[in-house]
Amino acid sequence: MAWLHTWSGLVVGWILFAVFVTGTLSYFRPEISQWMRPELRDVKADAHAASKAIAMLQERAPNSPRWFITLPEAREPVVRVTFRDPNGGGEGRRGFKVAVLDPSTGEEVKARETRGGDFFYRFHFELSMKPIWGRWVVGFCAMFMLVAIISGVITHKKIFKDFFTFRPKKGQRSWLDAHNAVGVLALPYHAMITYTGLVTLMFMYMPWGIEANYSDNREAFSKEALGIAAEVKPANQPGTLTDIEPLIEEARRQWNGAHAAFITINNPSDINSRITIRRDTEGQLANSNRNVVFAGTTGELLSVAGEPAPASQTRAVMFGLHMATFSSTTLRWLFTLSGLGGILMVASGLVLWSVKRAPERAKLGYTPFGHRLVEVLNIGVITGLPIAVAAFFYANRLLPVTLAERPGWEVRIFFAAWLLSFVLPMIRPARVAWTTQFVAGAALFAALPAINALTTQAHLGITLAQGNWVYAGFDLTMLAIATLLGLTGWYASRPPGSRKPAKHKASERLNLPAEAERA
Repeated sequence: MAWLHTWSGLVVGWILFAVFVTGTLSYFRPEISQWMRPELRDVKADAHAASKAIAMLQERAPNSPRWFITLPEAREPVVRVTFRDPNGGGEGRRGFKVAVLDPSTGEEVKARETRGGDFFYRFHFELSMKPIWGRWVVGFCAMFMLVAIISGVITHKKIFKDFFTFRPKKGQRSWLDAHNAVGVLALPYHAMITYTGLVTLMFMYMPWGIEANYSDNREAFSKEALGIAAEVKPANQPGTLTDIEPLIEEARRQWNGAHAAFITINNPSDINSRITIRRDTEGQLANSNRNVVFAGTTGELLSVAGEPAPASQTRAVMFGLHMATFSSTTLRWLFTLSGLGGILMVASGLVLWSVKRAPERAKLGYTPFGHRLVEVLNIGVITGLPIAVAAFFYANRLLPVTLAERPGWEVRIFFAAWLLSFVLPMIRPARVAWTTQFVAGAALFAALPAINALTTQAHLGITLAQGNWVYAGFDLTMLAIATLLGLTGWYASRPPGSRKPAKHKASERLNLPAEAERA
């Protein structure tokens, strides 16, 4: 079990570190997206946002076969509309276009283009690879993570007792104590987030049950198990959509007053149009498809998705736990702190692997290639990823607003900064590389609020006075991260034996002669 724990953690540890970091950032995906679009600082939600969004879509994309409308909410007060271009243009192979609207006017907001928090969200389960391959890689690593958690609990028979024991300045023992502490501190979270992460993509990893019962008819499965309405083909006869506001009110009545979050309109210009309204997940642990379907032209209520079957409800609860969309601000921060514990657990485990083999290197008189490779990867990933995240935010503020393919350039700068973080560990001693790159990361995060103040009107001097905690909270969090990285860099810079032993005479502690102590 010790062997299994060691190697199941090391082999995929660097990817798991990246997954934990970007997944933890994803808890504040809407807030990050807002900060990266400072032009939206003064946008306010509006009760009639859906009607205005439909009016905009009827003008701009009347022939589109499908519209998607994300309604404003407290964490993201804008309206986001997505529509499929019948001519095949737009983003991606499926030809989708996206626009951000002001809820009060229905007009498109000319905010800078950016991936925002969506980049971290997609990266943490796709790794910026082709989706199918990225999801398989992350799923493979998540399974290894689950094995490492279980084998770690079995290996450390006194793990809970050791949680209350920390022995500093003991080399390998200290690293093991730290690894145990951060591992046990949020152990239920680590097991939950790993297992539920696998469950969110279970239909891709284990499709055989669906294939055995539904053959190739995935649509029937989605309708029966997930409450997703079947797609209706157009009648190829022109039709006019009914007013959306009464339909939203009827949907709320069906949900006992819960709010609508998302609207899908199929065949919007056809007599056979369908309007599907999905409820939000506020206060709901289960992230299930509770939706109401109406006839688009008459407003007739066609179907109401009821309570899902027990198996589907179980999956919906696990999905909700993983996404934490149900959580309050306080609970979201607790999830974030647990995610930070996961980050530290993976990082300390990776470092512990190298520390445990220090005597072997000393005995050999040189560093084997495998040990050196792990050392470089540790430094490049653990110190380099924060630098890359900071570079991503800098790119958002410093790249020209009118730059073509601006979101793509933000991502390229992220990966370029991360790649450069592997250069110093290759050419300099490990202690120097650790210290330099932690301090560099701290400096980048510390200067970010200043760069924000110089480039936008959404800086701390204004946002704190206005009580705008999305923007102010982001800047303050950047300063907190800078402090954490700075303290880590300072600690890493201290050579072994630089601190006084823990036990020493009172006369030494007080800097008094022995005679004075006796007196």
